[in-house]
Amino acid sequence: MCWTLPVPGLNQGSVFLLRPNSRRKESSVKVIVLGAGVIGVTTAWYLAKLGHEVEVIDRQPAAGLETSFANAGQVSPGYSTPWAAPGLPLRALKWMLGRHSPLVIRPQAVDMAMLRWIGNLLRNCNEYDYDINKSRMLRIAEYSRDCLAALRKETGITYDDRQKGLIQLFRTDAQVAHARDDMRLLSESGIPHQLFSVEQILEREPGLGGAKALLKGGLYLPGDESGDAHMFTQRLAQEAEELGVTFRYETTIEALDASADSVYGVRTSEGRFTADAYVMATGSYAPGILRPLGIRLPVYPVKGYSLTLPLTDESRAPVSTVNDETYKVAITRLGDRIRIGGTAELAGFDLRLRPARREILKISFSELYGGGDLSQAVYWAGLRPNTPDGTPVVGPSKKFGNLWLNTGHGTLGWTMAAGSGRILADQIHGRKPDIPALDLSVDRYARAFA
Repeated sequence: MCWTLPVPGLNQGSVFLLRPNSRRKESSVKVIVLGAGVIGVTTAWYLAKLGHEVEVIDRQPAAGLETSFANAGQVSPGYSTPWAAPGLPLRALKWMLGRHSPLVIRPQAVDMAMLRWIGNLLRNCNEYDYDINKSRMLRIAEYSRDCLAALRKETGITYDDRQKGLIQLFRTDAQVAHARDDMRLLSESGIPHQLFSVEQILEREPGLGGAKALLKGGLYLPGDESGDAHMFTQRLAQEAEELGVTFRYETTIEALDASADSVYGVRTSEGRFTADAYVMATGSYAPGILRPLGIRLPVYPVKGYSLTLPLTDESRAPVSTVNDETYKVAITRLGDRIRIGGTAELAGFDLRLRPARREILKISFSELYGGGDLSQAVYWAGLRPNTPDGTPVVGPSKKFGNLWLNTGHGTLGWTMAAGSGRILADQIHGRKPDIPALDLSVDRYARAFA
C-alpha cells in the first residue's frame, strides 16, 4: 500500500511515492541515481547534502570507470561550443577526406539512431540556433565552474587540479578569424577572454617555444581549469559515502518498472530496488534504458580517445591546458602526467582502440610539445553522450513524475558536472535552481520527435 504526496515547487503532476510508516523526515525522499560517473556522483552528493536518502547503482566495480575515467581533463566553460555550427557540414566533409581527420564515421555502425542524430545536428547548423545553443552551454558551464569551486572549498578535495586558464591554439588565419566571431558570444555572456599573439602564448606556455613557427595566435580563457575527472569522481564518492550515500557497484541495470505516470522500481542483476525518485545518469546508455518506457532521448555515443603519459621534461610540457584547433586535440597537465585527448568517432558502442586515432593524438602533441614519454602512454577510449544541440538534458522526464534526467553532456561532462548535479538536486528538492534551467529539459526536443 502507498499514497501520493505532492512536492511543492515541482511541475504539476509530479509526485513521489511514499510508503506508510516511513521514518524519513517529511522533507526527505529516497532517490536512486543510475550511474556512478562524474554526473551521477555529483548529483548524489548534492542530494545527500540536501538531506535525502540516496543510492547509486553502477555496473562497474568503482566510481568513474567509464566516460569519466580518462577524458581530456579540462573544466572549460569558456570553450563550451556546440559542434552544430554554421559551416560544419563542409568542414566535416573536408576533415573526413584528410588522412588525420578529427572526425570519423564508421559505415558499418550506421543505423537509424545515428542518422536521426546526425539529421538533428545538421538542423542546428545555422547562426540562429548556434547562438542560442552556445549561450545556453556557456550559462550552465560557467555556473558549474562556480559550483565546483564552492565544492572544492567545502570538501577540501584535490584531483591534480589547476586553475590556470586554457589557451585555444590557432595555426591558420581562418581559425583566428572564426575565433573573433566566437568572442562576440563570450562578451555577451560576460566571460573573460583575450585574443593572444604568439608571443603572449609563449609567455604563459613556454613549453610551446619549439612550435612557434606553427602558431598564428590563440584565445586565452583565464576562467577555465583542469583536473583529473576520475580522481575527482572517486574522491567525491568517498565524501558522499560519509554523508550516507549507498553505492551498489557491480550491479547491472536491466530495466525500469513503471506505471502510467511514475517509476516504481529498477530491475538489476542483483535484484529489484525501489525509491521515491529516480535519476537517469547513465550517459550514452540512457536512451536504451528509457526507450521501453516511451521516452525518446536524443543522445548518441561519440567515441573519444586519450593518451596518458608520464611527464619527462618540464620545459617541454604544458603549464596548464591547451586546445589544438587544427586536430581538435586537448593537451593537459595533470600532476606529473600529461593527458592528450580528442577526436570524434561515430561508431555506435564500439570501444575498440584504433591505431589511426592514436596517431592523431601523438602528432598533435609531438608537434606542439614533446615533453613526455609516448612509449609509456596508456591508450584509452570512452563514449561521450552527445545531444545534437550540444546542451545536456537536465530536468524532469515529464512523462513520469518521479523520473529525472541528467545526461547528454558530450565532451563537457567534466565541465558541466557540478552545475548539472546541483540543478537537478535543487529541482528534486523542490527548490528553484540558481540559474534558468527550463530550457535544459528534454522538452526542447518535442518538435524533433513530433
